Parts: sequence; structure tokens; C-alpha cells
Amino acid sequence: MPLVNVKDLLFDAAKNNYAVGAFNCNNMEILQAIIRAAEEEDAPVIIQASQGAIKYAGLDYIASMGKLAAEKSSVPAALHLDHGTSIEQVIQCIRHGFSSVMFDGSSLPFDDNAALTKEVVEIAHAVDVSVEGELGRICGTEDDISVCDRDASLTDPGEAKSFVEFTGVDSLAVSIGTAHGRYKGTPDLDFERLERIGELVDIPLVMHGASGVPSEDICRAIPMGIRKINIDTDIREAFVTGIMEALEEDPHGRDPRNILGHAREKMQEIVGEKMRLFGCAHRIR
Repeated sequence: MPLVNVKDLLFDAAKNNYAVGAFNCNNMEILQAIIRAAEEEDAPVIIQASQGAIKYAGLDYIASMGKLAAEKSSVPAALHLDHGTSIEQVIQCIRHGFSSVMFDGSSLPFDDNAALTKEVVEIAHAVDVSVEGELGRICGTEDDISVCDRDASLTDPGEAKSFVEFTGVDSLAVSIGTAHGRYKGTPDLDFERLERIGELVDIPLVMHGASGVPSEDICRAIPMGIRKINIDTDIREAFVTGIMEALEEDPHGRDPRNILGHAREKMQEIVGEKMRLFGCAHRIR
């Protein structure tokens, strides 16, 4: 089926109290693992491309693969730009057929972030593309974006309300203590902050840096308004594990199909597990 709008996916998630998994994709095997898991779990899915993925694979390749995967899929799939940091990049992705974009102005002063996000919303909504904004900074490193601990700031609930009302974004990524990359310790999420944001903001909220967050914390956050959950590091680690296992089993193997095929299976397992955890499995009617 054709690519769907993330706004539509998250509307159903909010209505039925679950979250949709958003999985970062860098190559064909990762994309296949994501789609196969979604079909096996009967789950809606969001395919994400970060700036790093676009730089690595090329926008033409990423967009073409994402659209083809969605067209051949039996479940609703969206193609989403993750952490876009310029209006020019957002426009390029829209022109290449992305059904959703994120504008990340979280490093900017509040007024500048809000003004640029509003401009992105006006551009994207004119062609039925949904927009995710971000307020507050999530620590860690993801591709070309790095935030050190001392610069990381949690989302202010009052600012979140003003930001959403001014910009008209369809979803909002909030900083409540998660981190990009692998956690050094146990995540300490600010659930009181999340609950307050959920009370003040009437759009779906997004959790970035969810790889490594304990399952019980995920389950606690969803009823508080988290409707989109991003996973990247867990997929990368499954990919590497699969390759290492394949080479250990056959140290002299030279067929990339066998090596990457095993990695794909490992990633599919992880994606399926996350879909069941998020509650989006078996949602296709």
C-alpha cells in the first residue's frame, strides 16, 4: 500500500492507547527486517531515515527503498525524516516522497525553534505531510547530532504547551531523561514531567532514545501520552550480533547473503519484540 501519514497512525494509537514503533533504517537488510517484523506482527510501522542514513546511502536510495517497501507491504507504513535540522533538508525529503518529517530545532532558542518549526509545518501540511517537532534536548549522540550531558535539558511543560499551540505540529518529541545511544547506567525518567506535559499538550508525544529503556518504563510512559517510540541502537546491536554469529559459525564464509541474512533475522526479532511491547502488534483490522 502507499506510504501513510504518521499523523493518521498516531491518531489511532492515541485512540486505542498504544504506541507505534519508529525504526531507523540505513540499508536494505535493516529495511527488510523492519517490514517483515511489521507484517508478521500485523503492526503499523514508521520507517525512519536520519541525516546519517541519508549521508551514507543517499536520499534517492533511502526514499526509493522506503516507498517500495511500503507499496509491497500488507501493513500501513510511513517514511519519516528523523532529526532534520534545516528547512532545505525537510523540503528535499518531502520532494522525494517522505510522508512525515521531523524538524529538530531543539538546539536553538525557544522563539527561533518555534518560528522555524511553524514554517516547516506550513510547508509540509500544504502537501499532506505530517510534522514532528522537538523541545528540550536529549543527551547522547545520534549520527551527526551530539549533545553532552551538561547541555542536555528536559522539556518544560509550559513551554511545550505554548510551542504546540504556536507551531501546529502533529507530534512532539520530549526530553524526559532518555538518551541517544547505549545507556551507561539505568535510565532515570521524569514521569512527573511527562504526565504534566501530557495534561497540557493534546497531541501525540514522542520518545527518542528508547533503546535500553526498561520495559516497565515503556509501559508506564505510553498511557501518559507517548505514541511514537524511536528505536535505533538496539537494531544496530542486533545487526552486529548477527554478523558475528554468522562468521563464528563459518569463519571462512565469503557469501554476504549468508552473513547479512543472519543479521536480518536478528534485527527482525528485535523489531517484533518492540512492537509487542509498544502494543502496536495485531492492530491491523
